[in-house]
Amino acid sequence: MKKQRGTMINLFYIPAIILFCGFVVYPFLQGIRLSFMNWNGYSQNMKFVGLKNYIRLFQDANVKTAFVNTLIYGVVSTIIQNILGLAYALFLNMNFKCRTIVRTIIYMPVMIAPLIMGYIMYFFFQYDGGAINDILIWLGKEPIDFLVNSNAAISIIVIVNSLQFVGVAMVIYLAGLQNVPAMYYEAAMLDGATFWDRFRHITLPLLMPAISSSTILNLIGGLKLFDLVMALTSGGPGFSTHSLSTLVTNQYFSAQSAGYASAIGIISFVLIMVISNVVTKYFDKKEIDTQ
Repeated sequence: MKKQRGTMINLFYIPAIILFCGFVVYPFLQGIRLSFMNWNGYSQNMKFVGLKNYIRLFQDANVKTAFVNTLIYGVVSTIIQNILGLAYALFLNMNFKCRTIVRTIIYMPVMIAPLIMGYIMYFFFQYDGGAINDILIWLGKEPIDFLVNSNAAISIIVIVNSLQFVGVAMVIYLAGLQNVPAMYYEAAMLDGATFWDRFRHITLPLLMPAISSSTILNLIGGLKLFDLVMALTSGGPGFSTHSLSTLVTNQYFSAQSAGYASAIGIISFVLIMVISNVVTKYFDKKEIDTQ
């Protein structure tokens, strides 16, 4: 009877497996195949070129720029999101009026699509008619073209991405804090431990699973950043703010180099997979050490 029940339960996995293979596995395998082709993305003619796309990729200055930007978007955004998210969680874990409203306000940007958020922020930072420049002109100051400078544009993308998704880190840390037994803090206070001592020796070690989850989620989100970059700068000026994800789109549709775009996509996938696995193993060891 149990065997029959187990067989019936396994049958329910079949639709999910079919969908996963159809929408994830098959396109991924097709992407690998296309990365060895010279194809413009439209015609029926494909030419096998072997590793030429990958050789070109490692010699392309635009790919190097996108690679560095991808690391900046991923790592810096993750640091900001985790620091602010933990600070918000510590504050909102206290008992005070309206804390539910404050939590909702902080989390609300997460519910906005990144592309929409990008366009909203664009109307703040654009040169002609941007909200910030309108204020500067009203104050008698010269308008600033924020998005024409690559360093400023990258900083804006990082800040907007960090502030939009800081609510994710906050919720994860709040859940972690509420699972820390209050008796640990009470015992530490009886021993004369300061707030910093309690935070360093009790809160942080017991939050390690939450830190791990928040870091991985935010890091992966930052490394595959696409919508925000396209909405704010479209990768410009030039190629200076492209991430690997947006460069794939640029090469596929604008440059009509689908094979090369596929090679960049495969490298982007490998990068995210390697970094996420390394970070996961690092935090797994930390969790073991604290137990």
